[in-house]
Amino acid sequence: MNFNSLFRRKNINDILANAASESAHGSLARHLGVKDLTSLGIAAIIGAGIFTTIGQASADGGPAVVFLFLFTALACGFAAFAYAEFASVVPVSGSAYTYSYVAFGELFAWIIGWALIMEYAIGNITVAIGWSGYFTELLTRMNIHLPAWSTIDYISASNGFKEAQQLIADGTVLNKLSHGLQEAYLAWEHAPTVFGFRIIADFPALLITFLITWLVYRGIKESKNASNAMVIIKIAVVLLVIAVGAFYVDTNNWDPFAPNGLGGVLKGVSAVFFAYIGFDAISTTAEECKNPQRDLPRGMMWAIIICTILYILIALVLTGMVHYSELAVNDPLAFVFTKVSDLKWLSGIIAVSAVIAMASVLLVFQIGQPRIWMSMSRDGLLPKRFAKIHPKFNTPSFSTIVTGLIVGGGALFLNMSTVTDLCSIGTLFAFVLVCAGVLRLESMGVERKFKTPYINSQWIAPIGVILAIFLTHRYNYDGFMHFLTSTPAPGSDMSSMSVFLHNIPMWIFVIITLTLTGLCIVKKYSLIPVLGLVSCLYMMSQIELKNWVGFMVWLAIGLALYFSYGYKNSKLAKQSADS
Repeated sequence: MNFNSLFRRKNINDILANAASESAHGSLARHLGVKDLTSLGIAAIIGAGIFTTIGQASADGGPAVVFLFLFTALACGFAAFAYAEFASVVPVSGSAYTYSYVAFGELFAWIIGWALIMEYAIGNITVAIGWSGYFTELLTRMNIHLPAWSTIDYISASNGFKEAQQLIADGTVLNKLSHGLQEAYLAWEHAPTVFGFRIIADFPALLITFLITWLVYRGIKESKNASNAMVIIKIAVVLLVIAVGAFYVDTNNWDPFAPNGLGGVLKGVSAVFFAYIGFDAISTTAEECKNPQRDLPRGMMWAIIICTILYILIALVLTGMVHYSELAVNDPLAFVFTKVSDLKWLSGIIAVSAVIAMASVLLVFQIGQPRIWMSMSRDGLLPKRFAKIHPKFNTPSFSTIVTGLIVGGGALFLNMSTVTDLCSIGTLFAFVLVCAGVLRLESMGVERKFKTPYINSQWIAPIGVILAIFLTHRYNYDGFMHFLTSTPAPGSDMSSMSVFLHNIPMWIFVIITLTLTGLCIVKKYSLIPVLGLVSCLYMMSQIELKNWVGFMVWLAIGLALYFSYGYKNSKLAKQSADS
């Protein structure tokens, strides 16, 4: 194996010619404009984040969580510039996978493609589970009660039953247990059995996955129309919540504004970033855009701007209506209105809109995943069937079906806590590589129809690093010294080795940031992609080490598949052999 062949890059003209050649065998239909792309972006962003994870993030950080939303939006905005710039160069399906192929070569393209598979598949599993929870709650409001064993995953039921059983043995009455433990206990107790195996699975999650998969299979036009309708409904409800809730805000609840300090705010970084996951899925629809070079950048930016404004306003209303400590619930929007006696009717409307909102997120993710596989198949890294376009519906039919089966199967048996952080770290990794890819494009001298405004980072980057070190030392001296020396904080039961291992993601961030700063001084990189790379890498460093380990295991599995199949069947490999 030739080491250099691992980094063979695709020529931009060859990519465009290949896409055109594939179109001759069945093209994707071009139906999307700026409004449609903005709508798809909003559909992806306003979902689980605003209806679920915003509650826990607010409980951890207090009203100051708005700064975390703002920081995350800036990081995603910087990354969006990078995505938009690449989309103007190679306006084909494939997103960060194709962009990495151009900038860094085949091995990095495979790695990022494999990471995107995790992002979309795991993200969709998470959303499907969340949708099931809201749907089940909505049915309960209508006095329709599904059996507990049909609305919970097997792992949660098994673990919850054991915990509940222990508490009952210690004298706790069943109806005094938490709702989650009661549900798990009843699911395990009353589940039907087949050959001694309990049938416990989240069937509503499977149902919505298959319905959305069918819609995506039918065509991008049908998906677009459904997405636009769902976006209108959920934005109307979010605006209603803000408008009505503003009259019940008690500003005393905003004091203190940051009750748990910077650490409390950053504790919600994974949950808040998960709220923004999906805007990059817009770039996978490049071959279905009427004018991708013009419309993709605008659609991404408008989606992020609109959603950030809504997130910040919602966070202020929630933390103003009730004390932040009460918001650690799965349905924070509906919860705050149950606290106001004459507004309980609004919680029902929110429950309905949450079901619609979560379905729209699932729709966008189900659009993105098959198009990544289609692009990888076109390049020979996956079997040819993944690139098959349906002759009537003009969609990647086989990839869409496989996506539905994987997401549906995962949603049946996995729980949300297992997958959320993994989804976030995979997506952030994609963002980091896309931002780095734009810096690579600059050195390659590639012409772009959309170009990120150039700001010289030569002196801004080192000044920013010095300022960050000073502020960290000045306002978080103890934490700063514990990080540098790997010593446990007072009262901590962690050993020095445990502290060092815990800090590995942060050390990775520090080393890469200092290296990049040196390159900025020498090569005068554009500031915006540098900020995008650093901010996304920082958010990665705030995710626990165990999720980094899980991510590395996923990448190791992907590399095994690449060297056993993709490396030998790559179109670039065959072209090299022919020449």
